[in-house]
Amino acid sequence: VNGIEIYNMKIDSKVTSRFAHNVITSRAVNRGNVHKEVFFDVELPKTAFITNFSMTIDGVTYPGTIKEKEVAKKQYEKAVSKGQTAGLVKASGRKTEKFSVSVNVEAASKVTFELTYEELLKRQFAKYEMFIKVKPKQLVKDFEIEVNIFEPQGITELEAEGTFITNDLQNIIKKTFSEKKGHISFKPTLDQQRTCANCSQSVLDGDFTVRYDVKRTTPDNLQIVNGYFVHFFAPSNLPKLPKNVIFVIDISGSMSGREIEQTREALLKILDDINEDDFFNFILFGSEVHTWKETLIKATPENLDEARKFVRGIDTEGMTNLHGGIMRGIDMLNAAHEGNLVPKRSASIIIMLTDGQPNVGISNTEDIQAHVKKAIEGKYPLYNLGFGYGVDYSFLEKMALENKGVARRIYPDSDAALQLQGFYDEVSNPMLTDVELNYPENEISDLTKNSFKHFYDGSEIVVAGRFIDNNQNSLTVDVRGEGANDALSYTTQQDAEQTAKAFQEQEYIFGDYIERLWAYLTIEQLLEKRLKSFQMEKFVNAIFSVVPPVSGNCSIPPSRNSGPVQVSSLPGLALPDSQIPVCSRVSRMETSSLLLCLLLLQHKALSSDTPPFDGDPHFIISVPQKEDAICFNINEEPGAVLNLINDPVTGITVNGELIGDKRANSNAKIQNTYFGKLGIANKHLDLKLTVTPEKITIQNGNEKTGFTWLDSVTLQQEGLTLIVNRKKNLLLKMGSDASFVIVLHQVWKKHPLHQDFLGLYTLDSDKLSEQTHGLLGQFFHPIDFTILEIHPGSDPKKPDATMIVKNNKLTVTRGWQKDFRTDPKQGVDVPCWFVHNNGAGLIDGLHTDYIVSSLF
Repeated sequence: VNGIEIYNMKIDSKVTSRFAHNVITSRAVNRGNVHKEVFFDVELPKTAFITNFSMTIDGVTYPGTIKEKEVAKKQYEKAVSKGQTAGLVKASGRKTEKFSVSVNVEAASKVTFELTYEELLKRQFAKYEMFIKVKPKQLVKDFEIEVNIFEPQGITELEAEGTFITNDLQNIIKKTFSEKKGHISFKPTLDQQRTCANCSQSVLDGDFTVRYDVKRTTPDNLQIVNGYFVHFFAPSNLPKLPKNVIFVIDISGSMSGREIEQTREALLKILDDINEDDFFNFILFGSEVHTWKETLIKATPENLDEARKFVRGIDTEGMTNLHGGIMRGIDMLNAAHEGNLVPKRSASIIIMLTDGQPNVGISNTEDIQAHVKKAIEGKYPLYNLGFGYGVDYSFLEKMALENKGVARRIYPDSDAALQLQGFYDEVSNPMLTDVELNYPENEISDLTKNSFKHFYDGSEIVVAGRFIDNNQNSLTVDVRGEGANDALSYTTQQDAEQTAKAFQEQEYIFGDYIERLWAYLTIEQLLEKRLKSFQMEKFVNAIFSVVPPVSGNCSIPPSRNSGPVQVSSLPGLALPDSQIPVCSRVSRMETSSLLLCLLLLQHKALSSDTPPFDGDPHFIISVPQKEDAICFNINEEPGAVLNLINDPVTGITVNGELIGDKRANSNAKIQNTYFGKLGIANKHLDLKLTVTPEKITIQNGNEKTGFTWLDSVTLQQEGLTLIVNRKKNLLLKMGSDASFVIVLHQVWKKHPLHQDFLGLYTLDSDKLSEQTHGLLGQFFHPIDFTILEIHPGSDPKKPDATMIVKNNKLTVTRGWQKDFRTDPKQGVDVPCWFVHNNGAGLIDGLHTDYIVSSLF
C-alpha cells in the first residue's frame, strides 16, 4: 500500500496453565524511492499487558522506551522532518486497546516490528477464551497465526473460529490436541486472503478466537514453581443454588427511546431463563421509586407471565433517584432474609442498571456509597451496569467493589440488549457462596484475594502467592464453601515434584510464568483497593513490592540518518471500562518506575468529566444526559481575581488571578487573559497553596515550603498529598475532600506576545458539599437546558439558537472550545453551545459578583 509492502506477519501464542505469552512480528519494506511512513497497528485485549516492544531497521534493533508523551512527540516530529527513522506509540479502544506505531523508513529499507504481550485467560461459560484481532490492512505474502497450548491437567476440547472465516478459509485452520498439548495454525496464501479473484483487498479483518477447557478429576489444581504457587479452583457437578435477584432499573428521562427498549428486550429474555426455584422482583427509579411487588416472589410460570406484562409496560419518567431505588432493593432483600421468605441456602444478588448520575434525593455519591455499604453489610454482591457514557462510572465501580460485586459498562450499540443478557448469564448459575481458600499463614506471604462471595458455574477462582521460604516445595490448602444441600469442606495438597512431573512432557513453557501470573493478580487487586479510597503512599509502596523500579535510557540509533524509537504511552492509559491506569498491565519482569505509575495516575485524573477551566480563560460544562456541552468565557482585566470554587462546609476555596498578553493587540477589542496565579486553601486545615507558572508554595500555618516546576515532587503529610510532574502538572489533595490537577502551559520563552499560564481540573467533585459555589463550583451540581430554533448566525459555520436554561432564554452560538484534559499542549476542539456576555443568564448573578480582593 502506497509503496509499503508487509511481506511477513506472524502472531505466535504460547499458553501455559491459562497464562498466554503472545509475540506479534511484522516485517515491511519501503519499495519506493523516497522515505515514507510505515504504520504498525495492533489491537490487544484489555486484559493484556505489554512486556516488550522493539523495531529492527536494516539489521539493527532498537528497543522501545517509555517517555513522557510530549517529549516523545517532539523528538518524533523532529526526526521525521529530517527524513530520519523514528517511532511513536499511542493507545485507544472498547473490547480491545489499540497499540499504534508510525515509523519513517528510508527508501529501500526494511523494518521489523516485534510486540510481546501477556494475559491471564479467564474462564467463562466453561471455556477459556483467547481473543486475537486480525487486521493487517493489506495482503501479506507470509501470514500466520500459531497457537501452542500446554495444560498439565489435560485438554478436553479445543476450537478456533474467526468472524472473517469463509467456507474457503475454514479448511485452512489446522487444529490438533491430545492429552496436555493443543496446537492451532492458520496460514492463508495470498490468493486465499483476497476478497475476490485479482482483488488487492484482504479478507483478513476481524476477530480470531481460540477456546478450550481442561480436564477436571478434582475440584482444584495446585502448581508450585520456584517459590511461587497458583491455585485453580473450579468444582463441577455441584447442584445449583436457588438465587434471589432484585433488578434495580433506571427509568429517568435520559433512558427514553432506544435505551429503555433494549432494557425491556433484555429483561424479557432474562425472564425466560429464570429457574422456578428462584425469587425475584423489579424496582424502577426515576424521580420516584416504583416496585413491581412489595416483596420478592417465586418464579412460578404464573408469576413470570405477570412479570412479562409488567416489563413490557416499563416506560421512562422524571430524573434520577438512584439512592432511593437501590436502597429500596437492599431493604427488600434484607426483609426477605429476615422473614425467611427465601431459602436459607440460596444466593442473593442485586443488579442495578443506570445511564445517568444521581440528581434526586441524596445525590452525593460518597453518601450513597456509605449508605449502601452499611445496608448490605457484606451479605451479598452488588453488580452495577453503567449504560452509555453519561454515567459516573468511577462511582459505580467503587460501590460495586465495596460490596463484593463488579461494575460493567454497557455500550449504547445495537447489541446493548445482548450485553445486558450476557452479563446476567455470567451470574445466573451460582454453585457456592462464601468460598474461602485458606493457606498456612506461617508459610505464605503476599497472597492474592482468597475469599469470594459466590462461585458461578463455568467460571474459575484463581489464587496465587509466594512462599516465605523460596525453597519450600509443598503446600496444604483448606477449602470451605456453602452449597445448595450442605457445606463444602476438604483439604488438598501438592508438592513441587508433582508440578515438575506434569511439565516434563511440554516443550514450550516460557519463563517464570507463575511469578508473572502472581504479579498480574496482585497489581490488579491493588488497583481495585485503590479505587475505594485515595491512599497514594500505600498504593505506591504496594506496587513496588511487586514491581521494583528500574531505570532505563532511550536507545538512540547511531547512524546519522536515523532517530530514536519512543514509546510515548501504552494500552491502559485511559481505560474506558475500568478507569484505572496502566499499572495493572505491569509484570514483575517489566521495567517500570515510580514516575511512570504517578504519571499514569495523573493521566487518569486528567480524563475527568468535571467542568474545567483552561485557556483564555474559558469554561466547558459537560451535560452528560444531553451528550452535549455548554461553554463561556470570562473577559476581565489582568490583575482581576475570580472566585472559582467556594465550599463553606469543607472549607475549600479556589481563586485565580488573571494575567494578560505581554503587550496588547491593537486589533483586538478585548485583551487575551489567562490564569497566571491560583490560590487553593482549606481553612479547616489551615493550608494554603499558591501556584504560578514559576513556582509552587505551600503554607501550613506559619510554615512555608516552596518548589519550582523543574522539581519532581511527591509530598505526603497530614491533610495534604502533593505530586509534581516536572514541568507538566501537579496533583493536589487536601484532607479527604476533592482533588485538583493544575496543568502548566508553557510557551516559547521569547514569544513576543503570550505568557505561560495555568489550567485547573477538579477530581472527585462529589466530595464537595451541595453548598459549593463559584464560577466553576456551581456547575458541580446537575444542570439541564433545552435548545430551540436553530438558525444561521453571523458566521455561516456557527449557527445560532435559543437556549432555555435556569428559566432564562438566551441566544447561543454553536462553536468550539479547546479542552486541554487529554492534550495539555495543543488541546482538543470540543463542540459546545457558547453563551455570550461572560456567561450572563447561565451563571448565577453577574460575572463581576465573582471578583474578589485577593487570592485568599
